[in-house]
Amino acid sequence: MKMEVDREAASEGQEKQRKDIVVILVGAPGSGKSTFCDHVMRVATRPWVRVCQDTIGNGKSGTKTQCLMSAASALKDGKSVFIDRCNLDQEQRVDFVKLGGPLVDVHAVVLDLPAKLCISRSVKRTGHEGNLQGGKAAAVVNRMLQKKELPKLSEGFSRITFCQNVSDVQVAISTYSALGPLDTLPSGSFGQKNQNAKIQLGIMKFLKKVDAPVYAGSGANISQNSTGDQIDKDPCNRGLEIDSSSSVNAGKDVMDCEDRAVASVVGSASLDNVPTLAFPSISTADFQFNLEKASDIIVEKVEEFVNRFGNVRLVLVDLSHGSKILSLVRAKAVPKNIDSSKFLTFVGDITRLYSEGGLRCNVIANAANWRLKPGGGGVNAAVFSAAGPALEIATKEQAQSLIPGKAVVVPLPSTSPLFSREGVTHVIHVLGPNMNPQRPNCLSNDYIKGCKVLREAYSSLFEGFASIVRSQEKLSKKSTEKLGSRLLESQDNFEINPVNQYPNTDQKMKREDFSESRRNKKYKGSQDELATDSKDEKNNPCEDKINGNTSKAWGSWAQSLYHVAMHPQRHKNDVIEDSEDVVVLNDLYPKAQRHLLVLARSEGLDSLANVCKEDLQLLRTMHAVGLKWAEKFFCEDESLVFRFGYHSVPSMRQLHLHVISQDFNSKHLKNKKHWNSFNSAFFRDSVDVIEEISKRGKVTLKDDDSLLSMELRCHRCRSAHPNIPRLKSHISNCQAPFPAFLLQNGRLVHAASKDGTDL
Repeated sequence: MKMEVDREAASEGQEKQRKDIVVILVGAPGSGKSTFCDHVMRVATRPWVRVCQDTIGNGKSGTKTQCLMSAASALKDGKSVFIDRCNLDQEQRVDFVKLGGPLVDVHAVVLDLPAKLCISRSVKRTGHEGNLQGGKAAAVVNRMLQKKELPKLSEGFSRITFCQNVSDVQVAISTYSALGPLDTLPSGSFGQKNQNAKIQLGIMKFLKKVDAPVYAGSGANISQNSTGDQIDKDPCNRGLEIDSSSSVNAGKDVMDCEDRAVASVVGSASLDNVPTLAFPSISTADFQFNLEKASDIIVEKVEEFVNRFGNVRLVLVDLSHGSKILSLVRAKAVPKNIDSSKFLTFVGDITRLYSEGGLRCNVIANAANWRLKPGGGGVNAAVFSAAGPALEIATKEQAQSLIPGKAVVVPLPSTSPLFSREGVTHVIHVLGPNMNPQRPNCLSNDYIKGCKVLREAYSSLFEGFASIVRSQEKLSKKSTEKLGSRLLESQDNFEINPVNQYPNTDQKMKREDFSESRRNKKYKGSQDELATDSKDEKNNPCEDKINGNTSKAWGSWAQSLYHVAMHPQRHKNDVIEDSEDVVVLNDLYPKAQRHLLVLARSEGLDSLANVCKEDLQLLRTMHAVGLKWAEKFFCEDESLVFRFGYHSVPSMRQLHLHVISQDFNSKHLKNKKHWNSFNSAFFRDSVDVIEEISKRGKVTLKDDDSLLSMELRCHRCRSAHPNIPRLKSHISNCQAPFPAFLLQNGRLVHAASKDGTDL
């Protein structure tokens, strides 16, 4: 959530006009509203007044009307105002929004912190102004959060900042603390992931719906239409747009604003499907390389690369919206007619492109030092810090040092926060030429040699990225070969693609319509009413009663996966990937070294018992996503072997595919039920489920408790063992081949298959 202060440009000889701000704080008790105000007011040069309903009545609790009067009075005196109330629904906010006007901006700062944290703070605090503390606080916080309604720009806000964690709050505090008396902030919505923002421009009617991320930190002017959907009021703020400060705006070659918006949106579509490299400008920061010369080389090497490679994307990243290098590159790229779907510029933190900007980049470049060590400043320090110790260890395995003009590709371990949070699979360290006499190997303004080295650096960087893409494509092809040949006859014009291949729009709408009708029937009426439809159900294999299994009643604890699937934006700390069809997260209690869950985002699909032929494409998508993640893990450890499947009768609501490595090395694997749920007929392999649904329209379920209480047998050699510790000891050393049935039909997914070898 990198945001910079926009300073109003004043004409020569004229004074800037002051514009006051009303900041409506939104958050539950314990979210830190009062602390936010205190921190800002302690250091800010702008005059602020805090209006708190808990103290408005001469130090005691007062009324909303008193707060409105106090805020209006402060604005009249030329002061900006914090509205320190919970303001959790639109009705509570509407009168304060009306305080805005031509000389008053109305902002919202949403402290949307986890309920557990708010409750903990409220219970522990003492001497609270509103006396909300101790045991009663928990009930109050829970009750208030049930009515939470997040603010929208359509309510009348010019700016909304969403804070989902403590670090977000600190950034927001810094942003408002830095505001001087004459400063303003960019309009728009910042910090809230909006994967389905609709770009509503008349010229885009021919475009299909795309994922157009809100570029947090870019200063994009975001508004909302009457339905509450976010739209970009200034399409020139996206993609390969020309910065308004760029001299090229005066040229005739510049696309008009709407044309650039279309090119940018097309370029940002299907970001999850395209291998993407995000890279900073090499050597133009600490190494002080001339920006004009550097921008020429960037455009030259980008043009050369994208003309040679097809399905790839390059993204040039800088922190500053006023970045000169971005402006120069954008200006010089336009006359080259570089495909905007293959090259973008982006304002933001290169280590948080997905979590804060919605842009998925599976590879990022690091402007490294020759020692390949953390520290220093700029991008190098940020990348090593964000990636954690895992990157330094992995880097040492690849190289000890780097010479100017060269790059080294480092697979990022899945233990790295950059892998789990941002989806980054590789970091490419690259070293450019140095023109800074304070740093080693200075070229003393020898730009003949410097330009040669910089060209070599970008060539090495892009070739490193190309090698990753080629390797992943080869692995993907080999990993899906068996599955593809087995299911080819039943695909019905659906192409299996391990890199997020989803059904087309018509198929998606058809499945959603079916899910809606299934959900309506499932929850309509009493059990007696449902029973009257039993005759019809016998003729419809897609109903909830299959093989005698009626829909089970799910306890509150078993609803967790359902809530994640339906509202992934509320579970950012857990979700590692989400799309319109699926959500991916690590199993909370993994039963192996690598254990993921791929959740279906479809109402009415509680388990395999609810699956029918209309869900076939969704099952294939889930399998493809599982393959993609397995391939990422293979880049780290090629010895891993995976099995994909479903429990016949799951303990958690919402259809979910297990992607589980076959080492079963986990402290959470504790009893027979755990073991046999993955190593008996209770576990239905994904390829078998897809095949059975394709042929019969339904799946046979092994709903037999005896399967979970079977004797413990090794999944490789099938030897019996008396208890879990003995079994674990055995499987850690067992080198027997897997049973023949697992080696058939692609039931096991392994890196060795790319070489044509068996397990």
